[in-house]
Amino acid sequence: MSKITGIKAGKGRGKRVNVFLDGKPALALLAETALKERVKVGQKVTENQLEALADIDLYQRCLNAAIRYLGYRPRSEKELRQRLQRRGFEGKCLEKALATLKEQGLVDDIAFARFWRDNRETFSPRSRRMTKLELKRKGLSSDIIEQAISEIDDRDSAYRAALKRAPRLAKAEYPDFRQRLGEYLGRRGFNYGVIKEITERVWKEQKKY
Repeated sequence: MSKITGIKAGKGRGKRVNVFLDGKPALALLAETALKERVKVGQKVTENQLEALADIDLYQRCLNAAIRYLGYRPRSEKELRQRLQRRGFEGKCLEKALATLKEQGLVDDIAFARFWRDNRETFSPRSRRMTKLELKRKGLSSDIIEQAISEIDDRDSAYRAALKRAPRLAKAEYPDFRQRLGEYLGRRGFNYGVIKEITERVWKEQKKY
């Protein structure tokens, strides 16, 4: 059994503390871990207790990294898992952190699928097929994907996408307009029939004004 003889603030990024056992540096912990676990000078600890502290700290670091990553935008479970694995987190600490985030509603693939669909529909409309492929790459299940994309209407999405693009083609003659707008819609996954219909519709509407 060892005795904690010192707790000193660590250097560099992050609020960490260095714990000294019997006068020698033993392990570094997040300040919040040390506080939550009531680590204090004079405390006697066993090897098992030290290992448990290290495990708790690893979990907390994994959880903190996940929350920071989620702060930019919602993520699918697969996205978050891969990100944390690249940061070196794995095994029990990773699974425990993901379970905690699910319980708190911060990781929810159903909600994420809706977010992704709505974001695309609002800012960058694309076809149901392309949205499906994007969600599949995010690691979502087929059931969740099908539920999310069921509300997408390709003609409506293509029309809104075309309206966003058309002002850039205002001076183009019809052959050039048709080709460039068609290529734009094609890159967003719309099929030939939809592209032809929407391109003609937007062209005619523009010529009315």
